[in-house]
Amino acid sequence: MNTCSESGPPHEALFFVLAFLPVFELVSMSQVCKSLRDAVNNDILPWINVVVEPPLNTRLSDDILMKITSKVNGQLRVLALKNCVKVTDDGLLKVVEENPLISKLYSPGCTSLTPKGLIKAVKLLTKNNHRLKSLKITGIYNMKKEDLDTLHNLLDLNQAQQKKGKILYHEHKKCSSFKHEETDCPIDVNVCPKCYEVGMVFDCPGVFCPRKKQHQTIECRGCYHCIPRCDECGICITGQELAEAAWAGALCLECWLQLPKCNFNNKPQFNQQAHQGCRFSSSSGFVCTACHAKF
Repeated sequence: MNTCSESGPPHEALFFVLAFLPVFELVSMSQVCKSLRDAVNNDILPWINVVVEPPLNTRLSDDILMKITSKVNGQLRVLALKNCVKVTDDGLLKVVEENPLISKLYSPGCTSLTPKGLIKAVKLLTKNNHRLKSLKITGIYNMKKEDLDTLHNLLDLNQAQQKKGKILYHEHKKCSSFKHEETDCPIDVNVCPKCYEVGMVFDCPGVFCPRKKQHQTIECRGCYHCIPRCDECGICITGQELAEAAWAGALCLECWLQLPKCNFNNKPQFNQQAHQGCRFSSSSGFVCTACHAKF
């Protein structure tokens, strides 16, 4: 670890940034110099909002989570765990019991959690008139309509609030961090009106929706399994419109025509993935990862 005296102290603005960083960046900042290490280890402000994302998600266990959240002495406000598959109901409940002021609880893809455990956690967080503002639980297995109804009741949501805010598929796909995923929806899952399963239900952003043109009374709203959507613009697509891209995903024909194509296989690249794994060979095209590996 370098000392600050060797190259001068860090700019004071860096200390204000600490409160907005996920855990991985906080750990990295603590290794820069002694003053930043002391700020990360001794100040509770950087730990009031705990955000754990890849690459730390696979390493996070119940014990490590307890150690991290104990830094704030019960003042935790946001607990965001993305794909933290080792975190269990017991670990989550211990954290919630010690931090009753949590207002946002995000646990998408935490597959070791159960609906029963989540309901217990939400019950604890809604005691004594405390309001849990936001709950993200997509990817939790075996979630039933009855479980979702219980969560709605605990969060005191009426029918209008349950339907408030649209979740657009392409915007959700672009999100790589929790700070980009704020929506007006108190809970990120709902009952699909097509298959009646609990999961993320997406709305169609298109004014000229092809499904609505064909069926005037149909509601273009459902989970991705029931209504396939374009990864680029989010509009629903039919079998005739489905186009193949250089990445695993689907495109409508309009987006397929507009996006740049791989110079070798003529497959288009999504704009949101333009910086991931593609080698540009000229201003007019690029070489996708698969073709680059071959040639």
